[in-house]
Amino acid sequence: MDLSPVTEALAVKSFDKIADICDNLMLQVASEGISFHDDWPYAIHLLGYFYVDDCDSARFLWKTIPTSVKESKPEVVAAWRIGQRLWTRDYAGVYEAIRGYDWSPEAKDMVAAFSDVYTKRMFQLLLSAYSTIAIRDLALFLGMTEDDATTYVVENGWTVDTASQMVTVKKQAVKREQKVDSSKLQRLTEYVFHLEH
Repeated sequence: MDLSPVTEALAVKSFDKIADICDNLMLQVASEGISFHDDWPYAIHLLGYFYVDDCDSARFLWKTIPTSVKESKPEVVAAWRIGQRLWTRDYAGVYEAIRGYDWSPEAKDMVAAFSDVYTKRMFQLLLSAYSTIAIRDLALFLGMTEDDATTYVVENGWTVDTASQMVTVKKQAVKREQKVDSSKLQRLTEYVFHLEH
């Protein structure tokens, strides 16, 4: 079984393509009737789904993994622990699951990249959902210490009230692009032409 496309994607840090590559390879190998369960990079496959925020597919993959693989490969179980936390929206638990396992060299970079992407997603969630938030809660959402979380959001323009231990969210200005349909532009041109003549 040739897993070189997965290895190459990991080497160049194309983590957003891992899930699709694994899906295609799995279909190809399964269609050829090759037994692949013992050698399949299930942890990488699960992490690929988490990276692109596809928990549904990860859940279905988990259900297809043989029990023997789940029992013999603790990294697969550790990857699924992240999925369980994502599924239940246990935001702080996601970071605990990430830090709670000593990842293999193949998975270490991908887990670190996922952690960064997940922190950015949580930041966007906080940005859209809160006007003020307690520093303690902010740290849980971002998976950081209170000092690190405060520094992270201050760098993004948020303000901190140390007396109340609250952070005020700086809302981003909404950019609206006005799209002009060519038919509308044509009608406007004809109307102006009609008024002038």
